[in-house]
Amino acid sequence: MPLTMNREVFITCAVTGSGATQDRSPNVPRSPKEIAESAIAAARAGAAVAHCHVRDPETGAPSRDLALYREVTERIREAEVDVVLNLTAGMGGDMVFGSTEVPLPLNAAQTDMIGAEARVAHIAECLPEICTLDCGTMNFAEADYVMVNTPGMLRDMGARMEALGVKPEIEAFDTGHLWYARQLVDDGILSGPALVQLCMGVPWGAPDDMNTFMAMVNNVPSDWTFSAFGLGRHQMPFVAASVLAGGNVRVGLEDNLMLDKGVLATNEALVDRAVGIIERLGARVIGPAEVREKLGLKKREPVGA
Repeated sequence: MPLTMNREVFITCAVTGSGATQDRSPNVPRSPKEIAESAIAAARAGAAVAHCHVRDPETGAPSRDLALYREVTERIREAEVDVVLNLTAGMGGDMVFGSTEVPLPLNAAQTDMIGAEARVAHIAECLPEICTLDCGTMNFAEADYVMVNTPGMLRDMGARMEALGVKPEIEAFDTGHLWYARQLVDDGILSGPALVQLCMGVPWGAPDDMNTFMAMVNNVPSDWTFSAFGLGRHQMPFVAASVLAGGNVRVGLEDNLMLDKGVLATNEALVDRAVGIIERLGARVIGPAEVREKLGLKKREPVGA
């Protein structure tokens, strides 16, 4: 297969995520102010897209609070530095069963299952340019739960995103997720050409080896745009791998806390490292205006503007 290197690459910075990383590094932002400031710093370093979750400002636990999303959104939009805003819509599908002998009733304290309208309520409230759509159900290893995204739920959420004028970023954790993503486009639920994030090395989805990665790449339609990321120490190798395979890249504290062995990262340092890799490969890092043109996005102004 001939090399199809991408010569014009955009970087997404996944600023904070929803994993239990809040006590593993003081650099993981918690409050809306910290999240927005970290996204802005990443944009200054070269990120064209900021992918944001929100957290409880006191505990750091993941949150779906609309007020927190609104504050993050407005702080980023009011900043002097431009960046494309990408909000998660992945929360609200966590199902935690009881014991293996008594799986039902569900563990109510840990299960977070809500309807499609509620799962995109913050998207309707904030109207980011992009939001994520986790395109399948899978086991997650960080906690003993199932991430549930049924075909019916995906069709409902996808249709709502499209109606709001927000571009879905399909999060593909395995090849079957790409299979169903193509079906959503074929059925007219999602507009094509689509935007895809290849999520490598998330237990228990697609492992982060090159054979699996290229299988994922080869299942992305040629007219779609894709990015990819790997977790932990594989984050930077996947910057190079994705560019060489024709894609864009994602880095950030959601996926990796370390810059080097024994050195805690910041979002801007990870973006800066990615910029160096991309440019040394002979590619150019593009900015938010070019990303909007490439993906057909419309920049949103602050509410008070």
